[in-house]
Amino acid sequence: MSRAADPTLTAPDEGQVPTVTETTVPGTAVGGTDRPASLWRNRDFNLLWISQSLSDLGTAMSNLAMPLLVLWLTGSAAQAGLVGTAGLLTTLACRLPAGVVADRFPRRTLLVACDAVRLVGYLALAGAVLAGVANLPMILAVTVVGAAANAVFGTAEHAAVRNLVPAAQLSTAVARNEARSYGTQLAGPPLGGLLYGLGRSLPFVGNAVTYLLSLLAVLLIRRPMQQPRAAEDAPQSGGAAAAEGVRFVLGNPFLRALLIIAAPLNMAFTGMIFAIIVSLQRSGTPSVLVGLASTIFGLGGFLGALAAPAVQRWLRLPTLVIVLCWATAVLMACSALVPTSVLAAVPLGAAVFLGPTANAVLFGYQAAITPDRLQGRVVSVIFLAATSAAALAPGLAGLLLARFPAAVTMLVFAALVGVSAITATLSTGIRSMRVES
Repeated sequence: MSRAADPTLTAPDEGQVPTVTETTVPGTAVGGTDRPASLWRNRDFNLLWISQSLSDLGTAMSNLAMPLLVLWLTGSAAQAGLVGTAGLLTTLACRLPAGVVADRFPRRTLLVACDAVRLVGYLALAGAVLAGVANLPMILAVTVVGAAANAVFGTAEHAAVRNLVPAAQLSTAVARNEARSYGTQLAGPPLGGLLYGLGRSLPFVGNAVTYLLSLLAVLLIRRPMQQPRAAEDAPQSGGAAAAEGVRFVLGNPFLRALLIIAAPLNMAFTGMIFAIIVSLQRSGTPSVLVGLASTIFGLGGFLGALAAPAVQRWLRLPTLVIVLCWATAVLMACSALVPTSVLAAVPLGAAVFLGPTANAVLFGYQAAITPDRLQGRVVSVIFLAATSAAALAPGLAGLLLARFPAAVTMLVFAALVGVSAITATLSTGIRSMRVES
């Protein structure tokens, strides 16, 4: 996620796009002459990984417990949905500002501040639930503040990785982060549900505890999380700083291709999962089997993240991206053959299995070619493009399911992935990816 300062960097000619091994990290060998130590022995990266794992776990618990709390207080599914929508919209609105903040202010300070804000917010909510004074405005306020802090924390954490990990290990580090994300998605909701069943305030107490432990882990990190800023890097206005990040992304062939690939992929995965769940419910599938389908999706991603480093060694980076995109399109089309069966989740689970490898390659390479001073903004632009498209997917899936059979709806999302596959196949930006041995 780092590159040269020139936002019009375009050609893959030697000297214009740096190779991954040309990017150095304090305390690591230059040019890849010495083999870096295992990531498992990288104290600072592991502390950051633990910190984000705890934050993700807390968020996953509260994401399940919050609508349950609203339903208990109001009895209204619409108001429960309103709270969830408010959180999603806040995250989207904060994406670009989070990138500007992550590049302008010390990232360690931002991580600690975000954890502290969320700790106080969820402790206050837990206290209100215990005291019997919790209400919808308070829940909305905690949700919005927590979502904003999540956006800043995630962006700053993502931008900091390049400074804690040797360049040759960036893809492996991203793969470990993918495993963390899928693992907390699998563990968080059941844990949140269990705690909620024991006491309505307990998921929020548990959430606050995860943020406290996350804060302590961040404070123990020794290595700087960003490079010193040059004197000429004077602070810009927020709009100008965000615009510089957008120009940098659009001016680089690889990052342009990444946007075009990531947006349809994310939209298709979200839409397919929604379509399969709705199709299963319509066909009278027992709820336990519908839940099993969701577990298959998460498990596929978790196993894929664990396998990502090995898969990356089998294929060159451009070939890997192209193969993954086409394989995902085919697997999604296979799901359309059995749209009303739990078996539809199996091909999609296999497609999700491939996703972490693609993310590890693409974001690891992006981290290596983006200059540190733009890390936060570049990450935020990519996240915004990908998540904005994904946010539209349930609505699109609902419209399609209202007019067409489930199989047709699923094929539409498979075709969206086909757009990504064609882009990856034809893109000179993707073909410019390379790593020196």
